[in-house]
Amino acid sequence: MKSIRVFLVTVILAVVTLFSFISALRGYETSLQEVERMFDSQLVEKAKLIANINVQSIVRNVDSSDTAFQVWQGGNLIGSSDNASQTILGKLQSGFRYHNFEGYRWRTYSYYNTINAQWIIVAARQDVRFSLAENIALKAVLPAVIGLPILAVLIWIVVSRGLHPMRRLAHELGDKQANDLSPLSIAVNSQELSQIVSSSNDLLARLKSSLLREKQFASDAAHELRTPISSLKVQLYNISQEQPERNKEFGELQKITHQLEHVVEQILALYRTSPDEYHTRFEAIDLTSLAQQVIAEEYDNYERKNQQIEFFGQRQLILGDKFSLTTLIQNLLSNANKYTPNGGHIIVKIKRENDQVVLLVEDSGPGIPTYEHERLFQRFYRVGGDRHTSGESGCGLGLAIVKRIAELYNAEI
Repeated sequence: MKSIRVFLVTVILAVVTLFSFISALRGYETSLQEVERMFDSQLVEKAKLIANINVQSIVRNVDSSDTAFQVWQGGNLIGSSDNASQTILGKLQSGFRYHNFEGYRWRTYSYYNTINAQWIIVAARQDVRFSLAENIALKAVLPAVIGLPILAVLIWIVVSRGLHPMRRLAHELGDKQANDLSPLSIAVNSQELSQIVSSSNDLLARLKSSLLREKQFASDAAHELRTPISSLKVQLYNISQEQPERNKEFGELQKITHQLEHVVEQILALYRTSPDEYHTRFEAIDLTSLAQQVIAEEYDNYERKNQQIEFFGQRQLILGDKFSLTTLIQNLLSNANKYTPNGGHIIVKIKRENDQVVLLVEDSGPGIPTYEHERLFQRFYRVGGDRHTSGESGCGLGLAIVKRIAELYNAEI
């Protein structure tokens, strides 16, 4: 996944580098031209200087390997530097031109002294001139080149600071619990980020409203089903008493009615433990005592399947709500009871590890395949589908309720 910060820094730095390179190249060329003009001005000054002083004294005192001069009068060479050739350097015409001699290319300037009727030709080696000009030009553009890394760091800092509110927004969204649909409270100073926060809050509000309607509908439907189901159970009992010869058929109907009642109760439990509906104040509860109480209440179910259940644990106090904790333990033990075969073994342990209370339920059932773990806590999902190999009935809400309650306590399953 691409980083916005890296993208912005890369694009800005690339654009700045491109313009800096173009500017530096233009500056380099301009500097070369300016230095060349400066050197040409020096040739002009030298020519005029030679024209105004004694030629012989110049011959005796001026000797340089990178400059040369000639003085012509009446077609005769009357004076020159030691390194100048005896042939004319260029043409006896005023102005600048290039000439090759002594294995080098020279820049020459011809100047006519009208007073003495002399031609003064001054020359400078072009390679030396270019080397000096290049050094001067590079020194002019070098600060821009050296400044690019510093500029890159400054761009990185500025872009990072500009994106800091985005990171704060990402952290706030990342820190939100799955059930937290409250509006974002982050303070923003930019118009663009304000629009993102506003749109996110609108989305959270719509999502919260939609989930609330869904929960309210499911809860109302479950409540409305309670009365007819209770009436149906009473009617089935009365009819079974009047027609004892059909007890087998009525027994099946009663079993189906009990299953339907279980689904309704589970739906009610699911939404009663919803964070939006959960307003009960926590109190100190002995989890060990509560688990023993649940086991005692459900003991007939274990006896019916000839299951052996063992409990290990010492008094462990936690802050919680009795109803939600009772529902959690009931669902865990109900699953163990259902899917542990006759004559099986169930172990319940409550202990403290690393300053945390741990509730452990183990059984000798067939276990759950690894590929089913991801979907295990989804609502209305049953391992193996509706026709579980155990033959036990269920609605697929038990572990979904367990997970919902665990989320209320920030617990891990």
